[in-house]
Amino acid sequence: MRESRFVSLLLVAPALAILLVFFATPLGYSLVTAFVAKDGALTTANFVKAFEFYSTDIWFTVVIVGLSTVLIAVIAVAIGGYLVLGDSARAVAILKWLYRWPLFIPFIVAGQMMRSFLAKNGLMNNTFVSLGLLDPLQTTSFLDWQGLIITFVWKQTPFVALLVAGAMASLDPSTIEAARNLGAKRLRILIEIIVPQVRRTLVVGLILSFVAMMSVLSVPLMISGESPTMITVDMAFRINFYGDYGVANALGFTSYLITAAAAWFYLRQGVREGAEP
Repeated sequence: MRESRFVSLLLVAPALAILLVFFATPLGYSLVTAFVAKDGALTTANFVKAFEFYSTDIWFTVVIVGLSTVLIAVIAVAIGGYLVLGDSARAVAILKWLYRWPLFIPFIVAGQMMRSFLAKNGLMNNTFVSLGLLDPLQTTSFLDWQGLIITFVWKQTPFVALLVAGAMASLDPSTIEAARNLGAKRLRILIEIIVPQVRRTLVVGLILSFVAMMSVLSVPLMISGESPTMITVDMAFRINFYGDYGVANALGFTSYLITAAAAWFYLRQGVREGAEP
């Protein structure tokens, strides 16, 4: 028994060491130094400065990520619902093949692609002009908050849709057939029967997407160079231009609190549902 435990610990040790060195240690260091001044004394001045200079960016980040999360939920449910309830086998097959592509594209590549696609003279506007739908003088750039939302939704929707579609496919089809026999439309079946049964999976996917979007630096740097911007850009700015790790870590601590609030909401809902008879 002892030998088997020792062997198990040896097998797990490399993964634990990587987590400790590259994740747990930097996380703990950033949390501690957020409350430390340059002279080493404990202080909350970093948070005061962070909120004084970047409170607008903090709210901007919450709004952008929150709105993107809502849109991701709507589109992911629509994709999963059509994969389960769609009547056209060809359309379902095309959608299955098409919607997964952004899964394999990193955020930095997605940001660069959208920068070329959404610019005033980008691919989207040039296509509309060539089709006669727009005049060249009518084209506008979406390299702002709209571009951030478009990029986040395009990148993260396939991840959530994959989870939701799998959960929907595993449901008992008899309930869906019963609803159809009673004359229920597909939209009503999706909203009232299917979505409540896959709600936990949907929430898990949305929380993971929320955390991922909160931590992205490349997309706001490439898409939106204006103010307000996301707090990841502010963190990079404080470090690269001022060497101010205290304020940067204070902003990071704030992002931890925001993501922790989302995780707490999910855990609270899970506890409530688990306590129900």
